[in-house]
Amino acid sequence: MKKLISKKKPFYPISNILKQYLIEFNRWMEIPISYDDLLRFQGSVVVYDEKDNDTLWSRVYYSDSDLKEIDYSLKQLYTILHSDGNESTLSYLNIDAIDYCTFGNSKPFRVKVRNILNDNFTYFYIKKTDSSRVFGLEFEHMLSPYNLNFLVNDSTLIEEHVAGIPGDVFIKEMLPKCSESEQSQIAKEYVKFNERCMVRLLGDMRAYNYVIVPIHDFDQVIYRIRAIDFDQQSFEGRFSVYRPQFFKENQPLIKMIQKKLTHDSIDQYKIEERSIVAKRIISNEEKIDQLLASMKESSITIDENLNKLKIEIYKFTNDKAFKESKSMGDIMEASLAFLKRNYKNIKPISFLRN
Repeated sequence: MKKLISKKKPFYPISNILKQYLIEFNRWMEIPISYDDLLRFQGSVVVYDEKDNDTLWSRVYYSDSDLKEIDYSLKQLYTILHSDGNESTLSYLNIDAIDYCTFGNSKPFRVKVRNILNDNFTYFYIKKTDSSRVFGLEFEHMLSPYNLNFLVNDSTLIEEHVAGIPGDVFIKEMLPKCSESEQSQIAKEYVKFNERCMVRLLGDMRAYNYVIVPIHDFDQVIYRIRAIDFDQQSFEGRFSVYRPQFFKENQPLIKMIQKKLTHDSIDQYKIEERSIVAKRIISNEEKIDQLLASMKESSITIDENLNKLKIEIYKFTNDKAFKESKSMGDIMEASLAFLKRNYKNIKPISFLRN
């Protein structure tokens, strides 16, 4: 299978119009610590999992002079992200670990925060600001079943942790152990996830960029699929990048879908997902319009990708709005308008089409 993504995506700054949007909807914050501050670590050690495999994360440590300030600022940041910023709870918090990942494009820091009163812990992530990632987070928040909590300023992006089993781990270790009914349910969810990524142009959903979330429901376990990386929102020029089914890492799931679902069932689930997303567009219409306006004025790709993508989607839809697009914001607007306009009568693109 030909490699879908060949070039590293650059980081794009926040435009003034996007900044105003983020301020209006309480995403923009003066954050007490920056991504660059955390780069001042003195050394690191490799983090291994319970099977002694390299996790691709490194645990970093700081000089005594830097550690006190960093520790305090991270606690402040946790309270801003998850509460009202009240510092009365800081004495109950402990920063257990700061990990750094050089794998992938964003090179995030992962911060583990523990409540010393009950030993409950959670994580959050600190990354460099990138406007395409911000657009991805906002669209996920409004168009998926899941809300997202994040903060951003000109230099630093803070994201809450999305709990779940990494897709690559699930496929390798857990999928073969799932019952027949569980496999059918996962197949259904993956079809919907694939459709959702395609219509809102979220790319690069390889298995390690989403998580599987098992939920106990009466006498059964159901599974949900959540994206956890939004770096490739509306950047790439190949339409197939926005369709997770084409990544080789996801092929075990695709083979399972071919085995467990009929073409009619696949079309049914695709139509269901498009209908749900269309209803979310309608219920968030004013806010989405503002976000699209800022996206049109933001640079989040290169001309080569823009021109290639708009022609590829035009060939799939025959909608001239794609062909006439002058920005990724225009393409995104055309995609959502096409979905909203046609979701009740649309004939789905075949899930198995090359």
